[in-house]
Amino acid sequence: MPIQHPQPTEIKLRRNSRVLEISFENNAHFALPHEFLRVYSPSAEVRGHGTGQGVLLIDKEAVSIKEIEPVGNYAIKLRFDDGHDTGLYSWEYLYELGEKQTQLWQKYLDRLQQVGHSRKEPRIKG
Repeated sequence: MPIQHPQPTEIKLRRNSRVLEISFENNAHFALPHEFLRVYSPSAEVRGHGTGQGVLLIDKEAVSIKEIEPVGNYAIKLRFDDGHDTGLYSWEYLYELGEKQTQLWQKYLDRLQQVGHSRKEPRIKG
């Protein structure tokens, strides 16, 4: 029998602060920045088609989610203002991103530093 992962109870798109808030039935609550969701997109464009083929995205500091599209009872598709709209964010993947947000974000910052890219803090809208 497959492991049952927590289901979301609420999803809020915060456009001005560029955060996707998601609450789960086990009372877990995560605030996931749009940039974080974009650079950790589950799409083949970002992850690649095999192990070790992932792509490091840069200059996504000001990216925003334009729209959230439900996909069945198991995922959402996020449409970003940079044109990216592939990759399904399953409930399991969103929960994993929330649980590992600190470590994954640091990994991303470390990778940027390794390639000599300086991240620019975006201005908060509104």
